[in-house]
Parts: sequence; structure tokens; C-alpha cells
Amino acid sequence: MFLVLPVGRVFYTAFVESDGTPTIGHFSAFFSQGLMRESFFNSLYVAVMSTVFAALIAVPLAYFTVRFEFRGALLIQTLGVLPLIMPPFVGAVAMQLIFGRSGSINLLLNEYAGISLPIMEGLNGVIFVESIHYFPFILMNLMVALRNIDGAMEEAAMNLGCRGWRLFRRVIFPLALPGFVAGASLVFVKVFDDLGTPLVLGQTNMLAPQAYLRITQVGLEDPMGYVISVIMIVFSIAAMAMSARVLAGKDYSTLQKGGSGVARRKLTPLGSVAAYGWIFVVLLLVLSPHIGVLLLSLANVWSFAPLPDAYTLEHYATVFQDSSGMIKNTLLYCGLAAGLDVILGVTIAYLMFRTTLPARQWLDWIATASLAVPGIVLAIGYLRLYKGVALPGTEIMMTSTWIIIMLAYAVRRLPYALRSCVAALQQVHVSLEEAAESLGATKMRTIRRVVVPLMAGGILAGFVTSFITAAVELSATIMLVSAESQAPMSYGIYLYMQSVAGRGPGAALGVLAIAVVALGTYLSHIVVERTGNRFAVRPIDEELPPLAITPAAAPVKP
Repeated sequence: MFLVLPVGRVFYTAFVESDGTPTIGHFSAFFSQGLMRESFFNSLYVAVMSTVFAALIAVPLAYFTVRFEFRGALLIQTLGVLPLIMPPFVGAVAMQLIFGRSGSINLLLNEYAGISLPIMEGLNGVIFVESIHYFPFILMNLMVALRNIDGAMEEAAMNLGCRGWRLFRRVIFPLALPGFVAGASLVFVKVFDDLGTPLVLGQTNMLAPQAYLRITQVGLEDPMGYVISVIMIVFSIAAMAMSARVLAGKDYSTLQKGGSGVARRKLTPLGSVAAYGWIFVVLLLVLSPHIGVLLLSLANVWSFAPLPDAYTLEHYATVFQDSSGMIKNTLLYCGLAAGLDVILGVTIAYLMFRTTLPARQWLDWIATASLAVPGIVLAIGYLRLYKGVALPGTEIMMTSTWIIIMLAYAVRRLPYALRSCVAALQQVHVSLEEAAESLGATKMRTIRRVVVPLMAGGILAGFVTSFITAAVELSATIMLVSAESQAPMSYGIYLYMQSVAGRGPGAALGVLAIAVVALGTYLSHIVVERTGNRFAVRPIDEELPPLAITPAAAPVKP
């Protein structure tokens, strides 16, 4: 109801006239307009280049920290994931203050070297912000792939004289290609459908901003917004299909998990200097949005200067006074959405692995398909499909309530919770359920007392992942919020950032959003670890008391 039908309505509207007759004229009109063609190619260009630059950042970082002896490798890998806990449109404002035409870097370069770098000019700024924000997708997937490579493959190549760049190009990277492709396809899809960053940077000549502007300014009856939505979905699905096609018919398996079975190589002194220098530059770029947002939230005046002229806490006071409702709304919407996601995730996982229902695999495919549906497309589908539909038993329109926002969050984040629940259930052997049922437990009691407790770590991981990613959702939010009283933190940040006077409170609200996400991530790690220890299988001699040696009793006749 909240994924297939809305997206189907978007497709239907894009291919029919106002009287219901089929047509492809809307697509002809789209490609006949210069602005639309420019927006299409700009979105494609930004997505491709962001993926390329994200790979240039992530591949060396993953390779150095996984395959070589490296001091602080765990800290570097942890810092490398930090960009994901910040909404990209929040980082965009901070990056303007640091790398913009009148930003800190260019002011210093102009003063001491007489030059300036157009880093944040036009589409370059969007590419720069997106690549820094989304490169952790490639980093995380590639690190796992590199750890799973059989070390004997690398040693055999080195024994045959393969070294350096040739070793990486001919052996290491091809074996780690599945992880790289998985991360790169995610980066492409995320950048292609991002709405907030181009809007904040004033780049409206891209597909997502154009879809938003057409629907909000022209109206829900304008077919061009639906045509753009269809194009975005098709290219998102094509990116994922192409990633699978690249790996099709090739074998990347090895005989053992070699990452821990082979000693890490030592870097030469010159190699160590080059590696640490590269990582230092990367980490400065990675942390620059966070540093910029923190400084902006504390800045009284920050204009045409490398650093703020004065500092204040007034922005935080403003946020707590005027935006406390946004914080409560975020906790409510994201909490309910994440709870719904884990319920659906556990149910779908159980139906897939513990039943023989026909076509049960379709549940997994349909739920995962929401990854390819941009948030703005889903929101447009809701507005079109549920226009004029009232909540059961009331006269309140569904599209004017906060419930539709929560449902959009749940649908968009369901794949994350589902993957965690599927992984958790795959580690619970069916014999444990059979043992409980053989002792008289009903099916529901077995699920409640055996299956769910053993899946607790995966369920919690799915809940937290869904929660923290929903907390920074803007694409669907900006379309579905119908009153300021319904606004969550992401929408509040966007509103604040629209004016120079409001950027301080917007940055303060962004810092609070980052703190909420970081705290949730940290607590989830603690709870998952404790849950794992609670349900860990202990050695038999720890579970049972030692056998008592007693005198032999009188033999018992059979």
C-alpha cells in the first residue's frame, strides 16, 4: 500500500493524458525542453563524478589500513565513517564557509599566494560535498572484501615478482571488486536522488530539484514532475542492475578467509610518509563539515574571515526555545518508523526461512526495491494516491497528518532493518525451535521465547540503523510536511539554512541531530555486545557443575 501502489501511480500518471488515454508525449515534451535536458545530464554527471571521487578517497584508505601494518588503523576507519551521521545538506553550508569563494581556505590562499580554488562553484560544489559524504559506503564494503581475500593469493603473486601497483591492479583489487561495486552503486543511487544538497547550494538545474519545483510550484497535475520521477527510478534500478551485471559469470571466491591468516605487510619509510600524508589530507576533508558546522553553531559573526569573529551560545538557546517540537517530532516519527521496520523485518525473514509459502521471496524483493525509489518520488506518489483520502473514522485527510511522514520513513528504511533481521535469523538454527516445540511450546510461544531473544542483536541493529538514517531524511520530508508543527529536525535545519541570519540556529540544530545519531549508534553497539555475550554459547564445563563421585548403588533390574 505504501510502496508499490504509490510508485505505480507515479508511473501511471507519467504515461497517460489527463483524460486517461495512454501517451508517451510527456517524455517527448521533457526531452524537448532545454532546461530538462540540462537537468538530466547534470544529475548524471554529478552522480558519476561523485562516485569517481568517492572511490579515489575510499580505495587508498581501505587498502592502506587493511593490508599494511598501520598505527591507528581502527581510529582512521572509524573517523572515515563519520560523514554518514551528518545530513549532506548540513555539511554543504559548512563546506561553503570553509571552501567557498569567500571561505577560510580561499581567503588564506588569496592572502598568501594570490590564488583561489573554485571548489564550491556550480556543480563542483555538489560533487565535492556528495563525494565526501557518501564515500564511506565504498570504504565499508571494500574493507570487508579486502579482509576476506585469501592471503596465499597475494603471497603467490609476490613470489612470482608482482609488486606495488601491479599487485594491486592485477590481484588485490579484482578479488575485492564485489565490495567495491556494491559500495559504488550505492553512492551513485544516493547522489542521483539527493534533493537537499543541490537546493542548499542553489543548483536547481538537476532532476531532483526540478521534480520538487514542478510539483510545489505548478501543482500535482503537472505531468513533468512524474516524468522526472520515472526517469530517476529507472536510472536507480539500472545502476543496481548494472552492478550485478558487472559481476555476473565471474568467480571471486577464495579457499579461506585470508585477511587474518596472513601477516600484514610493512610499508617502506617513504611509503609510510606518503600513506600517512594522504590519510591526513583525507581525514581533514572528512572532518571539515563537522568542524565547520560546530564553529557555525557557536559563531556570533562569521563573514569574510577564516574563523568566526566572536562566539556565542545563543543559537542553541534559540533552538531549544523555538524548535523543541522538532526534536520531539524526530524522536516520535523515527522511533515509530524503526519499530514498524523491525516488526516487518522479523516477519518477512521468518516467512522466508521458516515457511514454504509460495512466492515468499517476493516479499524480500519488494521490500528491498525501496532502495531504488528516491524519497521525493515516494512522496509524490503519496500525495497523488492518497489525495482526498481521510483517515479511517475521521474527516482528517491522510496527506495533512504526520502519519504519512512516518510511513514514508518506514518504507524508505525497511531494507536496512530487513537485512539485519535476515542475517540474525540465518544464525538461529531451526533445531532450537524444534526442541522448544517438542517440549510443548506453541509456534507463537517459540517465536516469542526462543527466536526473538536469539535475534535480539540483529533486531536492535536494524532498529538503530533505520532510526538514525530516518533522522536525516529530507527528500520525502520536504514534500510531506504540511504544517510547521509537524516538522522534524531535518526540515527545521533546511528552513534555517535558507537565510544567512538563520544559519547559526540551523547549524546548532544540525549539531544536535549529529549528537542524537552518534549517541544512538554508540548505545546500539553497547547493547548489541551485551546481547551477544548474554546469548553466547559457553563451554560445557562452565554451564554444568562437576560430576559428583558417589559410591556405586545397588544394581537395578531391568
